[in-house]
Amino acid sequence: MTEERAAEGFAALGNRTRLRLLRLLVRAGVEGLNVGDVQRLLKLPASTLAHHLSALVQAGLVMQERRGREVICTAHYATIKGVAAYLTEECCAGVQLEAEPSAA
Repeated sequence: MTEERAAEGFAALGNRTRLRLLRLLVRAGVEGLNVGDVQRLLKLPASTLAHHLSALVQAGLVMQERRGREVICTAHYATIKGVAAYLTEECCAGVQLEAEPSAA
């Protein structure tokens, strides 16, 4: 995961509504939820939901698939795991401080 992609993911999650939306889709599992159910469960106006879904899709955290007349939203687990792992991938690797200049 690049720093840029991680930053995009964290930026998308920096909104409380989007965080609630993603957690709902994670709870729904691989089956996902249709947009109407998401709207009903989160009690959001359609335009607000569309705005937040768009941000999550653009960040790669949510996928949408048309199934007949329904649009099914699912969490993109690989990206979610990648964003989370970005924070800890270098855990305890140590930090190399620059050497202090010697007094001359």
